[in-house]
Amino acid sequence: MTVHSAIDPPDPMSRPTRAPRRWSRVLTSEQRVGAGLEEAFAFFSDAANLQALTPPFLLFSILTPLPIEMRTGTLIEYRLGLIGLPLGWLTRIEEWEPNRSFTDVQLHGPYARWIHRHDFVPDAGGTSVRDRVEYALPLAPFTEPGRVLFVRPMLERIFAYRRDAIARLLG
Repeated sequence: MTVHSAIDPPDPMSRPTRAPRRWSRVLTSEQRVGAGLEEAFAFFSDAANLQALTPPFLLFSILTPLPIEMRTGTLIEYRLGLIGLPLGWLTRIEEWEPNRSFTDVQLHGPYARWIHRHDFVPDAGGTSVRDRVEYALPLAPFTEPGRVLFVRPMLERIFAYRRDAIARLLG
């Protein structure tokens, strides 16, 4: 996993959210799994599998009734718990390309910007699963110390858990 603390060049996949891009940060992760492209994409396309990829400390639950038909425009509502505070989160699938990629964007939640692109690339005997998250906190630049001290390490911890869970579930 790579965390970029400097601002990356503009990404055409970005969508306007509540934060100016200059305060956005990018987290990327890439992992090879033994599952084939269709199997890997199907796993990530099933919103019910989010529970298995989310660390228990987040007290994650999906509020949208399952099963959820994933496609462009799909809305998914979640609930998280963070340091004892319940947080609502609503995302929309902005882009949907079966067996290739999808992008979810936070419409309501703790971030001023959250754009998560998932890419799936066939790899010899498996699939390369790539994540790119562009995020920003509300009230930047005032929240920059909190991002550095709390949010970035928490995101790294979440993605480490996710990486381990993916390896366990998809080989």
